[in-house]
Amino acid sequence: MTPTDAGSEETGVRAAAVPAAAAGRPGGAKFLTGSLMRHVAVMTLTSSIGLLALFVVDFVNLFFISRLGDPALTAGIGFASTLLFLNSSLNIGLMITISALAARRIGMGRAETTRALLGEVLLLGIVLSAIIATIFWTFAPQWVDLMGGSGTAKDAAVSYIRIVAPFGPVTVTGMVCSGLLRAYGDARRAMNTTLAMAIGNAVFDPLLIFGLGWGFVGAAWSTVISIMLMAITGVVPILRHYGGFAMPSRESFAANLTDIRKIMVPAVLTNLATPVGGIIAFRLIAVYGEASVASYAVIGRIIPLAFCLLFSLSGSIGPIIGQNYGAGQLDRVRGTIDRAVIFAAGFTLLIWPLLILGVDTIGWLFDLPTGGMDLIHAFAWVVVPLFFFNGLLFIANASFNNLDRASWSTWTNWGRNTLGVLPLAMLGSQMAGAPGVLIGQAVGGVLFGLGAYWLTRYRVNQLRQL
Repeated sequence: MTPTDAGSEETGVRAAAVPAAAAGRPGGAKFLTGSLMRHVAVMTLTSSIGLLALFVVDFVNLFFISRLGDPALTAGIGFASTLLFLNSSLNIGLMITISALAARRIGMGRAETTRALLGEVLLLGIVLSAIIATIFWTFAPQWVDLMGGSGTAKDAAVSYIRIVAPFGPVTVTGMVCSGLLRAYGDARRAMNTTLAMAIGNAVFDPLLIFGLGWGFVGAAWSTVISIMLMAITGVVPILRHYGGFAMPSRESFAANLTDIRKIMVPAVLTNLATPVGGIIAFRLIAVYGEASVASYAVIGRIIPLAFCLLFSLSGSIGPIIGQNYGAGQLDRVRGTIDRAVIFAAGFTLLIWPLLILGVDTIGWLFDLPTGGMDLIHAFAWVVVPLFFFNGLLFIANASFNNLDRASWSTWTNWGRNTLGVLPLAMLGSQMAGAPGVLIGQAVGGVLFGLGAYWLTRYRVNQLRQL
């Protein structure tokens, strides 16, 4: 079985990129609409399982730490995870890079060039991740100070960062391999990488935290073990089914560097905006005490779990858009984007009442102090329905990255996480305290989500006129 055959068998990628047969027969337009919506749904659902597994890692960590009965430790894991997401921005950016470039080459019939591309992206990722890990380990106390952490919460956050950060190069290996698998449409094996990480965390968290009595430190080492499992699960199918890795040569690297840089730099900068926005919000929340910080940390774990389908939507439609763009099928690019928006709206309407009903359960599950429950209520009633507009931004970013406008993702994401957070969250804080910070962030998401979606439609129309 060739790599392309594997991808087609899993999700029908090849059929999605070459729709002429369907378009030429009676009822073809209806077939295309149904086929495309099904393809978006299948790729999103399978991708969401893997992404959900990745988010479960943080959720499980926070849950078991909350069982230790100290809100300061819950706040500490919130500080640490937000800061470590700065490093995750590099990993996600590199995953987007390999996925976008490889998918386009596959769509153009140049799948044999992806081995060299994988080796080059991976080498870049390991070197950069090692540098970032060194900086994080050295300056962890200063980073936590910047976010407003102090006392036990600060000590816990610093210890967690200094254990997990050095394994950044291992993390980037797993993420890049997952991105290549997704570019081939091999959703099942891409899903398995993050699934392995989640299973590892679910097993080793209780064993190390409670079984061996390592407490908070046990959660950090559990994450390290899970990272290693993810990397192994990503590397093995690349070696077995997709020709392995090609060692970068000077000539090949020079030829590919421009393409890599055009997507990698804006993709990394785009994803870097999210933790920056989180740091700003944490700083504003920290003045209201550890109860509010602990609740905000819980919300930070609930959002990716509750909206995993929206997060995975951008990762799953990226290769579909990239392959159809490479094949010159702009009508299907436009159709993919439209179906993704419908998918996002329907899912948001589904999840909203469930979270309203689950407010008290969330407080009980994480043993949250009474003083922090006002944030949970504001999140469930006000922030959740507005998260649809963040979904628009995710869809737009995936479109920009695959339609030769990756820098637009950078500008819209940074705008959303700076201008869309700081002034509105500060205003909300003055008007309604800690819940106002949440609501201010959500309003910023509405403004930038709508703006990014308009830019997406503009870009597609622009391409159709060429």
